[in-house]
Amino acid sequence: MKKLALTFLLFLCFSSLIAQNTYTINNETLVLKTEVEGKIDLLWNIIDQKYRYFVRTEDGRIEELTNTKGEDNKFKEEYKVTLQSLTQGTNVSIEDTNLTLTSLKQFFKDYNSAVTSINYSSDKIKIAARLGFFAGLTNQPFIENIENISAPYFGAELEFFEESTMPRHTGFLSLDHSLESDDFKYTATQFALGYRFRFINNPKFNIYANAKLVTFTIFDSNIVYEDEDNPGTFLTEDNSGSNIDTPFIFGFGADIKINQNSFLTITYQDIFALFIESQGNFPIDFAIGYKFNL
Repeated sequence: MKKLALTFLLFLCFSSLIAQNTYTINNETLVLKTEVEGKIDLLWNIIDQKYRYFVRTEDGRIEELTNTKGEDNKFKEEYKVTLQSLTQGTNVSIEDTNLTLTSLKQFFKDYNSAVTSINYSSDKIKIAARLGFFAGLTNQPFIENIENISAPYFGAELEFFEESTMPRHTGFLSLDHSLESDDFKYTATQFALGYRFRFINNPKFNIYANAKLVTFTIFDSNIVYEDEDNPGTFLTEDNSGSNIDTPFIFGFGADIKINQNSFLTITYQDIFALFIESQGNFPIDFAIGYKFNL
């Protein structure tokens, strides 16, 4: 538990280190991130659901890198002309550079390394994070539930990832608490560490699969079950405790962008597991929530 809490705090600290500054460019006020620093700097951000990139020179002049279409529906590649004019006198070629963060980042590094003593051999990993809250309904698919009763649950999640324009791979720490109902006396608090992969990923929404890799559960229950030796006779078992599992529980979800820094999230979790048996009921584990960038 102490390790989980420490990890949570570390990710919060890392997320606060992401460099962003406000600039006024052509009478437009923009918040931009600094990706590469040197003789020329690479600035960027996602603005109004569009990726925008800028070059900053040593004298502080900032110019946008664009790639518009002409009347023939072909891209003009203005960004290449801009960068070529700023990087004359070296053998660093712009021809194979695309208007993407990864490609621009490499070009800026190559040029700055050629004209300065800056060494870009080892990049610092930038960690970003999102915090979310959710509430939903579950029938506890992996707990014996004869009457297939559903009960509400709620929780919070910290999602963390290497900073990029559109992260496909993320990790998460989640905490959820399920309530008991009148007909199903089971309540639990679960901490989970998991992995998430966005197989549909665009600026407006994404759809992902996730897996809970490690769980720590504190539970309390009064479970009613049928006596195998006396069919038709039901017994009640009082049970409480805690356990740590590596269950590999799989589920799906979607994030829908509300604005630059927040998302509506919908999840269908705890559908099936590799190392925990389902109790035979159709899995119900739906939730809706809200996430925002830290």
